[in-house]
Amino acid sequence: MTKAEKKKQVESLTQTIKETEVLYVADLAGLSANVNNNFRRLCFQNDVKLKVVKNSLLRRAMDASGKDFAELKEALKGSSALLYSEQANKPARLIQSFRKKSNLPFLKGAYINQSIYIGDDQLKSLVGLKSKEELLGEIVGLLQSPVKSVVSALQRGTQSVLGALETLSKKE
Repeated sequence: MTKAEKKKQVESLTQTIKETEVLYVADLAGLSANVNNNFRRLCFQNDVKLKVVKNSLLRRAMDASGKDFAELKEALKGSSALLYSEQANKPARLIQSFRKKSNLPFLKGAYINQSIYIGDDQLKSLVGLKSKEELLGEIVGLLQSPVKSVVSALQRGTQSVLGALETLSKKE
């Protein structure tokens, strides 16, 4: 690869890193070509972008992005693939579901909204992260809950008052 090609690839990676808040680094080494293609297909079907990169170029792009990747850069050894998505837990769920068939890919680390997770043992906690949409749904549900209680209490109250008035009017 020429210097110009490397420079172009670093610029492309830098732009990708700047634009995303969810970035996973995984090791796909050891996957056969067929299994690797299946994993790539699964990523494509789930709107998770996958890019195999050279560690040296990724380090340069991380430095140029202006974000703090100090701990994650230390995990860049061996083969590296970038997985990025709009949802924080989607790549983790994808890796976990794929591992039912194979013990790979291995998670090196993740960068999610300025938080860094290092090591494959973090996969379970990353799977448990809730997406922005899930959190907003929970908040809306919690906010609607007291309103529903007040409305139902008022409806029950008006029905009981109307029932009492009807009973009193029949007595006379």
